[in-house]
Amino acid sequence: MDIPRIFTITESAHRIHNPFTPEKLATLGAALRLEPGTSVLDLGSGSGEMLCTWARDYGIVGTGIDLSQLFTEQAKRRAEELGVTDRVKFIHGDAAGYVSDEKVDVAACVGATWIGGGVAGTIELLARSLRPGGIILVGEPFWRQLPATEDIARECDAESISDFFMLPELLASFGSLGYDVVEMVLADQDSWDRYEAAQWLTMRRWLDANPDDEMVQEVRARLTSEPVRYAAFRREYLGWGVFALMAR
Repeated sequence: MDIPRIFTITESAHRIHNPFTPEKLATLGAALRLEPGTSVLDLGSGSGEMLCTWARDYGIVGTGIDLSQLFTEQAKRRAEELGVTDRVKFIHGDAAGYVSDEKVDVAACVGATWIGGGVAGTIELLARSLRPGGIILVGEPFWRQLPATEDIARECDAESISDFFMLPELLASFGSLGYDVVEMVLADQDSWDRYEAAQWLTMRRWLDANPDDEMVQEVRARLTSEPVRYAAFRREYLGWGVFALMAR
């Protein structure tokens, strides 16, 4: 049970596996007005930076579940590094269908809504672990500008233009599901750069260290094409944010 290896190669040096910087992650925690003892469930927790830093800075307690064995190990090491192993735990497992035994104050899926088959299904899944009056966090892309063609959408890793909303339509869609949007923190182009461009140095160093690996051709092709493709398409067209929701 693991994610495709290409992601553990390209993002192995990342602490945050989405277009957020540490500063934006801290902003999100402050915006939610987290208090000591707040319980957080994070489905698709990656390398654990959100739970670990929020445990350190705001005193939350939490559980993270992620399909990547490498990222889960990194999350456990990060908890040790920050001295919060008594407050957070990380489980290597499939977050799809995961429901907490005890209801939590915050249920999050920050950038992995495929676990529920999309936004609506993921919100429904998170709600099953949430106490009444709790907050759901969803990280999701949106169009900064609408692509003129389907080819442009595919260059942004969408299957079609209809895969993503513009920001106003995305916010409205949460209302149609019966939720108030009570906060949001959005990535910007600088934070996108930190997420995307950091992968290029990781790939180059991996290539230098692993010249005989079976993944060399795929990683080389990605490193060759990604800087230009990112600058031409995702950086200009694709937004991303984390949205805080409360049931009406």
